[in-house]
Amino acid sequence: MASLVYRIFTAFSPPIVEKKSDAIRFGILGAAQTAPLSLVTPAKSHPEVILQAVAARDRTRAEKFAKKHGIPDVRDSYQDILDDPNIDAVYIPLPNSLHFEWSVRSIRAGKHVLLEKPSVSNAAEANILFNLPELLHPNAPVLLEGFHNRFHPAVQLFRSLINPADVVHVHTDSMIPWLLVNKDNIGFNYNLSGGSMMHLGTYSFAMLRMIFNDEPEECLNCDTKTFRDGVHDKCDYGFTALFRFPNGGMGEATASLRGPLLWKPSEARVTIRAAVVPDETLPSSQEKVLTRQVTLHGFLNAVVWHRIDIKDSYVIHNKADRQPIKKWIEFKSHKAYTYREAGGDFANLPGEDWWMSFRHQLDQFVNQIKGRPTQFWVSGDDSIKQMKMIDMAYEKSGLGLRPTSSFR
Repeated sequence: MASLVYRIFTAFSPPIVEKKSDAIRFGILGAAQTAPLSLVTPAKSHPEVILQAVAARDRTRAEKFAKKHGIPDVRDSYQDILDDPNIDAVYIPLPNSLHFEWSVRSIRAGKHVLLEKPSVSNAAEANILFNLPELLHPNAPVLLEGFHNRFHPAVQLFRSLINPADVVHVHTDSMIPWLLVNKDNIGFNYNLSGGSMMHLGTYSFAMLRMIFNDEPEECLNCDTKTFRDGVHDKCDYGFTALFRFPNGGMGEATASLRGPLLWKPSEARVTIRAAVVPDETLPSSQEKVLTRQVTLHGFLNAVVWHRIDIKDSYVIHNKADRQPIKKWIEFKSHKAYTYREAGGDFANLPGEDWWMSFRHQLDQFVNQIKGRPTQFWVSGDDSIKQMKMIDMAYEKSGLGLRPTSSFR
């Protein structure tokens, strides 16, 4: 219990380290509620990151944000940050509908971009953004869509336990209690590219793509829940979608921004194709078959708590009529708050048990900028395919794609 309390306390109140002379200076576009968790807190313990400036539509709000988080400079506009030669990188936590415009503007200004997910509003915007000519130049700006959870040791260990070709079914789910998200939230504003698939479900979609290591061929079904009040009709507050993948496997994703008050950790549950297990103790007329299920509880907030469960269901049956002779189940569990704890090929990777997934992500972002090796990354091609999957689901749901920006 003491280690749990220490880990969570330190995750949210990390040590403040001395900054290096060549640290990357960040500007934040928007005084968003997500910024403290996504960047401000992780930056405290990173010696190569300095939060230099913030701008918001309301300067007073930006000033309050800067004072609270110890950011020295407040600018009158987002463009003022992009025009500052002393700013190396920007973090963009703006409403989804503004991601495309301000990412393009930032890259054209020569700034590295850490972009809050979802990267943009739809695949058309993603194709333009991640194929900008400026990204093809030598020493081009670094652009990363912030799927922070994929950088955590628990997610990578989970991934290593699965052979994508053998996956037959995946169930993913996540939720936010209804009390935390009201109708006025930008997540329910269609013009700002809102919807539960955009804000929360995109994590489940990314997990499906990661587990299958492939792209869905078709969205077979997508049931959505909306307020049906004539105002928020195009924005889902919850959904369940089913996808077919090239190996024949099925991937199910469900999420809700209006979940019950009793919070349930996110979950990814993988069923592996049944396989015959060699057993020399059996007579030649019998065989042993294993069906494995691997579940990651807490793929979104792994630093707080997570667990990887492996459930192995065995059956010994006659080969001739496949009648079962014996059945039993074996359980194993794993955790990985650090890469050292994950072990194997991960053992020498950096990180402390109190590092949030955001801190791991920031470490890789800095490595990419500095030209150092990155162990894990979300490529531009990956982000484009992610938006194609979201579009596929919205088309199937009947709600339609999120609106495309007119900015070019």
